[in-house]
Amino acid sequence: MEKLIINGASSLNGEVIISGAKNSSLPILAATILAEGTYNIDNIPALRDINTMFKLLENVGVTSSFQNNSAVIDNTGTNVYEAPYELVKTMRASIVLLGPLLAKKGKAKVSLPGGCAIGERPVDLHIAALEKMGANIEVKDGYIFAECPRLQGVEIVFDKVTVTGTENIMMAAALANGTTILKNAAQEPEVVDLADFLRKMGADIEGDGTNTITIKGKDKLHSANHSIMPDRIEAGTFLCAVAGVGGDITLKKCPVHTMDAIIEKLRLAGLEINVIDDETINAKMHGQIKAVDVKTAPYPAFPTDMQAQFMAVMLKSNGVSVINESIFENRFMHVPEFKRMGADITLNDSNAVVKGVPSFSGAPVMASDLRASAGLVIAALMAEHGSSVHRIYHLDRGYEGFEVKLNKLGANIERVKDNE
Repeated sequence: MEKLIINGASSLNGEVIISGAKNSSLPILAATILAEGTYNIDNIPALRDINTMFKLLENVGVTSSFQNNSAVIDNTGTNVYEAPYELVKTMRASIVLLGPLLAKKGKAKVSLPGGCAIGERPVDLHIAALEKMGANIEVKDGYIFAECPRLQGVEIVFDKVTVTGTENIMMAAALANGTTILKNAAQEPEVVDLADFLRKMGADIEGDGTNTITIKGKDKLHSANHSIMPDRIEAGTFLCAVAGVGGDITLKKCPVHTMDAIIEKLRLAGLEINVIDDETINAKMHGQIKAVDVKTAPYPAFPTDMQAQFMAVMLKSNGVSVINESIFENRFMHVPEFKRMGADITLNDSNAVVKGVPSFSGAPVMASDLRASAGLVIAALMAEHGSSVHRIYHLDRGYEGFEVKLNKLGANIERVKDNE
């Protein structure tokens, strides 16, 4: 394993090019199962989770060549339909293989997912929706076994908003018989990106970006080319970094129109944000961080994937902020690590009450999940004295060259072997 040794930063200055969105790439890669042929997909981030998805696709007969953030993908149309535990255990998003495998091959055997330990993310909503579409599903021995000669279009009302559930059923419905209507659907930009790709493949989809999506099933789809949207969470993470440390940075290839909630909260915290164009943001921070309350909720509200990073900024605010986590019940695992650095945080059910302190000290800390690891890096940049962040394999699941980009802005971060 590896760890990061972080000696803080006096300020962050310069330009950052935002990578492609992991949360778009994974379902879009899964969608290549739906049709034989050759695909050219670019702006894919080079991440651990992406490599896992390529291995999963290879397991079901979809081969790929990936370099310089571009992939040439060839679906040879095999009859293999299993996503094994050895691969799925490292990434919860593997569940998005269930819908396309079942729709295309008539069968699917997908291991129950693993990944970040941030609370329950049950697949019940996926299973219930596919059963309503006519699938025969059994869960046993840690696997989901599904079978259906052809799924049938129906109306599905999700009990709660689910991004991967929306994506899974949208892909399945693209090859179903008849029309499927998804109500209480996720509105995330990554869902829209997937819908755009499916339309390029010949799918008939309307309403993506709203809470009602209509999919008219087709007998057959075809391969297509696509460029992945930029990662709004990576962009937000760099905005949090400069808000916490201070400085003047410019984000390039940034999905500005998807970041309203993030930008609003950071402006309230004192970050001066200038939107230059649809893909460029300049951000400056020179004064005191202001305390701001945040509640996570489905898009277009403040994203749960930004909660840990924003909390890091609040550690040195001029007052008290309340951060409410409404999505995942166990997504405060970074709080004890922040407190090891001298942060003043009190947990009360789904609320974290953060009292800003003038300064805090570096310490050895341990990442519990992907976004927590980014929050710990930001806190370490803000701290006096050095810190070490352990278990950074979580970080590598979702950020491409994170410490490399930060070092170009003026940070002092070294990646070394971790013998612990």
